Amino acid sequence: MILERGLRGGEIAVLGLGRSGVAATRLLREGGIRVYASDRGDTPELARHREELVAIGAEVDLGQHDLDRIGRAAGCVVSPGIPPGAPPIASAHRAGVPVVAEAALGLEAMPGVRYIAVTGTNGKSTTTALVGHLLGHAGYRAIAAGNIGMPLCEVAIAPILPEWLAVELSSFQLHDMPVVGPVAGILTNLEPDHLDRYRSLADYFADKALLFRDAEAGSLWIINADNAPSLEMTRNVPGRRLLFSLQGPADGWYDRSRGLFLGQEHLCSRQDLPLLGDHNVANALAAALAVHGVRVELEAIAQGLRSFQGLPHRMEPVRELAGVIWINDSKATNLSSTAVAVAALDRPFVLLLGGRHKGAPYTVLGKALAGRCRAVIAYGEAQPIIVADLAGAGVPVERCDSFEDVMARARVLARPGDAVLLSPACSSYDMFANYEERGARFREVVKKW
Repeated sequence: MILERGLRGGEIAVLGLGRSGVAATRLLREGGIRVYASDRGDTPELARHREELVAIGAEVDLGQHDLDRIGRAAGCVVSPGIPPGAPPIASAHRAGVPVVAEAALGLEAMPGVRYIAVTGTNGKSTTTALVGHLLGHAGYRAIAAGNIGMPLCEVAIAPILPEWLAVELSSFQLHDMPVVGPVAGILTNLEPDHLDRYRSLADYFADKALLFRDAEAGSLWIINADNAPSLEMTRNVPGRRLLFSLQGPADGWYDRSRGLFLGQEHLCSRQDLPLLGDHNVANALAAALAVHGVRVELEAIAQGLRSFQGLPHRMEPVRELAGVIWINDSKATNLSSTAVAVAALDRPFVLLLGGRHKGAPYTVLGKALAGRCRAVIAYGEAQPIIVADLAGAGVPVERCDSFEDVMARARVLARPGDAVLLSPACSSYDMFANYEERGARFREVVKKW
């Protein structure tokens, strides 16, 4: 284990100095462990991080990674944004240095804290937030952390540890987690994604399957019955498998006339769940099954679902202006997320689509857009691919170069009774630092009109 190696006197290398890398460095230094932290970037924000970490005794490089030093480390902690084949990780592997995700280090530092883990292609963050909210509503000291935004190492250095964690784990984090031992695990769904980073869909699914690497007879798994790849992946996984479905009776299921059920027990009406879209009904069912599986009472779950307010950048209604609802779904960074967002709308809409292409064809949206979408506005690096892929979809596709032009054109195209949906199906890195910045820009423009 990485902490153990560091406590025996070895130096630990931390790769990447975003929020998770900073938290990992702080955790290690609080344990008196020597740290070499590095990031190939050299921005003012990273410079501030370097000052903070040098002040607590870490050695820090910006603009480069010292590959020889990394190869001599006792262990290596990696941020999820660094791909497995990057030179510093390759250097560690060549030298036989153990490489672990920041999430693994954080969990190692909290051995007595129980957690429910959530992975999948879409719905991870909302489901994780729901799990944390439901546990908190039931009276537990609970925190939602991991890929949702708060690094686990940040939780580990807090003065008081939680009783429960709701942990979102991306495929990138799972790739470098040698141990995964949740009390319960949720697989929301499996769809094509990250084909700009993985060589194949099978490789992407293989990292997701690492959630089950330490499964045993007493494990509890919450699985999407409506998603064939999820069912297939978990068919022979040891433990108890509970299924949720929007299509028919299951352990957790949805009746469109009566609402949400756990088995034969009515949980709540659809109107009691303040979230847009069937996909959020599925997220709520998954979270409810998980917390009920760790003995939270049905009434507490129902009350928690009624009070949950959702997350920013996920089908977030920003404003109604001149009869048009503007919806921020910036977190939709793949095509299946955008397809789900489109399906959730019950009115005509203008779709803002673009950013950095992730490898999958936009033609899959054609059928969902036809007859419902007033126009698609394509922007960013993916613009020419979007235009070409949707040329025969029967939907007008317009080009805009700047995000400001995108917003202005959407305002012209939308009519009273419409929605304008920012659901980009792409990463944000061509124009923005992250999806949060993209969503914040959308929100800012709409609110100032």
